[in-house]
Order: sequence, then structure tokens, then C-alpha cells
Amino acid sequence: MFDFSVKPRLSSERGNAILVARSILDACNYFNLFQQTPLKGRCAVVTSYNPQARDVTLEETGANNDTDKQVIYKTYTDLLKDVEAQPGKSKTETYEDRAKKLFVEQPSNMRLLIVVDKLLTGFDAPPCTYLYIDKSMQDHGLFQAICRTNRLDGDDKDFGYIVDYKDLFKKLVNEQGTGALQVYSSELDHSAGGVDPEVLMQDRLEKGRERLDDALETLVLLCEPVEPPKDDLDHIRYFCGNTEIPADLKEREPRRVALYKAAVALLRAYGNLADDLSGAGYDGGDIKRIKGDVKRFTDLREVIRRASGETLDLKPYEADMRHLIDTYIEAKAPRKISPFDDLGLLDLIARSGMAEAVSTLPEGIKGNKDAIAETIENNVRSKIIQEHLNNPAYYAKMSALLDEVIKFRKEQADKYEEYLKKIADLVGKVQAGHADDIPEALKRSVGLRAIYDNLGMPPAPAAATNLQDEAGPLPMPDPKLRLAVDIDEAVKRERHADWRGNAARENHIKREALLPLLNNDVAEAERIFDIIKQQSEY
Repeated sequence: MFDFSVKPRLSSERGNAILVARSILDACNYFNLFQQTPLKGRCAVVTSYNPQARDVTLEETGANNDTDKQVIYKTYTDLLKDVEAQPGKSKTETYEDRAKKLFVEQPSNMRLLIVVDKLLTGFDAPPCTYLYIDKSMQDHGLFQAICRTNRLDGDDKDFGYIVDYKDLFKKLVNEQGTGALQVYSSELDHSAGGVDPEVLMQDRLEKGRERLDDALETLVLLCEPVEPPKDDLDHIRYFCGNTEIPADLKEREPRRVALYKAAVALLRAYGNLADDLSGAGYDGGDIKRIKGDVKRFTDLREVIRRASGETLDLKPYEADMRHLIDTYIEAKAPRKISPFDDLGLLDLIARSGMAEAVSTLPEGIKGNKDAIAETIENNVRSKIIQEHLNNPAYYAKMSALLDEVIKFRKEQADKYEEYLKKIADLVGKVQAGHADDIPEALKRSVGLRAIYDNLGMPPAPAAATNLQDEAGPLPMPDPKLRLAVDIDEAVKRERHADWRGNAARENHIKREALLPLLNNDVAEAERIFDIIKQQSEY
């Protein structure tokens, strides 16, 4: 159970494991033990046994103890009691099929399979990361079993782990004693397709040290160009750019992604060796230095992520990051600093104010006024970049306002409090997606608002249309608003299901909903259509 709480992929529940037991009795005993742990309901036993009443009819017990056959029979009857057999299958087959399906498709819901002979050949389960062997195996059977762990399913899995309780691999060391294993491709299972299942067995500590050293070197090289004194603000400027240059944040995204990946790789490499760093050849000084480096780089990763307002999809690299930090890096229990822990910085500013939001920033940021300012500015810039296609006109205005606020900060550094008020006001506008003084009708519809913001003045008087409200029609003296409403209603009327990406259905909207209202201006219809296409409500 310890491995399931600390080992990469097992602790994140993105990976799972197979335990190879010596016999069906051992498999059942293991299963019964795991039923007393958090793995209850997420562990299954898959063997060749199918319970039959005759198996125990003639069995006798002594001293109130079940015989081996009765233990096996009772285990299976208990686990199958709520199983309904599928057509053409026994209850055991139905149970095993479900267990295998969950193991492959939902590793968080099927953490461990206990087997004896089944599933060691031809069973393709990419989430499987650990194989625990408590059974004597050799040659073809051993290598086929090893192959259960070498299917890849994401960037957080580089290889599988074999835990050998029987010292099976000592027999495979070559005559020169170099530790190389005699692995023959002809012995491997190539039947399942996917990634080629060639096997290279390597010593965990030796390979682990190599990975840890490489990960540290990668991060040192990534940060080497940062200007001295290399404090958090210097790192923010290197990885996020100059807030006065709108393109910098986007252009430096690859640097940040490389940093995030490298930090996760470092933490995983450290996690794999944390229980035996001395066994990997590190002395006391090395261990202290390495732990300090891991803490420093994981903290830096968080600083840059917060400073950039990062919203990249990094799930493959983030899966076990928090758990590994809590297990190996943090010395204190986490402290709740806000009732909105799951919100981004801009949401926090909008909901609870600047002071509360700043208090949630990493120590290296909130102790430096420039770092605070550039972090907020980068977060605003990131939001503008994300939302620009949804409403180009509005977010272009927001970008211009951000430039003005940044210029104010640079030119009037002594008016920091006034700057904070200005940037907080801008955050409110960016988060709301509209100004405060727009017609009430536009506040209720993001799509209608986007159309309105991006329209020029109507080329000709539009049809008299009143927007309906619960209290009745709303008068619209603004011809631009009237045109926007007409377009909104025409698009909703003329759209077909699944119209996005279907050229005929997209052209129908342009022809029937947009061109008549835009004086047959093809270029204008295409421009407005591109904005409409971004709106989820259409």
C-alpha cells in the first residue's frame, strides 16, 4: 500500500499495477488483505478458477479454520455475489471482463489486478506501470509478463517498473558481470500493436541517478540565461517577457512549457530515488544539495505559472505534481490562505480585492512590488490573448488600456497605490467581458455583445426589432444595437445542428442570416461570421 501513496503514477491514479501471485490460494489471500485497505473496491483477482459447489462439498475444517479450497471458494463466492452474468458468459467471466475494462480505461477505479497465470500474455494495458512478481518465472513467460508494463500512454510514463520478490533477474546477468540482461526480441509479445514492446532492463538505482542528474542539469541550463542576480523577478522577465511588449508573453510560451516539463521530470526523478538516495551513490552533502535544488526549481515553476496566468493544458505533466511536492518537498501541512483557492489571480482580484489576491502569491512575488505588478499585468495580458478571438474589438480596447496602465506604472512609480486601483479596475472589465455602461440587454448575452462590439454602424436602417424581456419589449433607439439583435435572431433561426465545420451549413448562415442584414457586404459578413463561430451559444 505504501507504493500506492508515494510512487509516481500510482499516487496520481493515472497508473496501476499487476501483482503476480504464486497460486490461486495466494491470490485470494492477497485479495482479502487488500479488502482491508483503501484499495477495497478498486482491486480485483483474475485467475483460472470458477467456483463450483462440488469444490468444497467433501471438505472438512479443523480448529474452526477453513481449508485452502474453502478459502478460495469463499473468496470467489463473496466477490461474485452481486455480479449479474452477461448473456453467454458466466458470472466469473463477467466479473473479470469488467475488471479488465476498468483497469485499461479507468486506472483510478481499478488500481490493482492480482493474477497467477492469466493476463501475462496478450493483455495490452497502457496504464499498467508496476509489475510485482511473487512467483517463480523464467524465459518466455517472464519476458511476456515484463511486457505488461512497457506500453506507453502519455508523457508522464517513460517506462514500467518491475518489483522482483523472487530475485528472478539475477539469473539473467551475463558472464562478464556488467549487469546487462540477455533479452531476445523473439521472446517478446508483439501481438497487441501500438508501441514496439522491446525490453531493456536496467538497474533502478543506476538509471534513477542518471535521470536525476540529467533533470537537474536540464533545469540549470534552462535558467542559465537569466540575468543576475537571478531572483524571482529576473526569472519572471526571462520566462514571461516585458509587459510593455504585448507579443512577449505568447512568444516566450515555449520557454515556460520547457520549464514546467523539466520541473515535473525533476520531481519524478527525485521521487523515484527519495527512499534510497544513499544507495544510488549520493553522500550526505549531495542529498542536502539535491533536496534544496528540487525545492528551488519546483518553487520557481509555481512562480512562473502564477506570473504568466498560465492556462495551458499540462495535465499529462501535472498529474502527480501536487502529490510529489506534498510527499517529498513540503515540510509543513498546507495552509488555507483563501476561500477561493481554486480561482485564478484575476478571479480573486475581481471577487475579493487586490489585497486578498496578492496574499495568495508565492513569497518571492508578493515581497516585490515590481514582481506583483508584472504578475498581474501578465495575467491580464494572458486573459486578453485567450479571449481576443471571441470579441476582437473589445479585447483590443482592453489591450490598449493595459498598455496605458503599464506606462503609468513605469512613469509614475511613486503612485503605486493609484496604479493598483487602475489595474484592479481593468481586471474587472477584462473579467466581465464588457464595460459597465453598456445596455442591459448586452450584459445578458455574450454572443449578442460580441456582435454589437464588432459591428460598424449599420449600412442601412435595419428592420424595427424590439428585444424581448420578461417585462415586455425593450426600446432600442441605438440602430447598431437593433442591427446586432437582428443578426443574433437570424443566426439562431437559420443555424442547423452541428453547423460548425460543415461548409454547406456555414454558407447557409452567411447567405440567409448575415448578407441580407449587412447590405450583401461579403467581406463584412465573413468577418462577423468568424466572431459568431467563436460563440458557444449559437
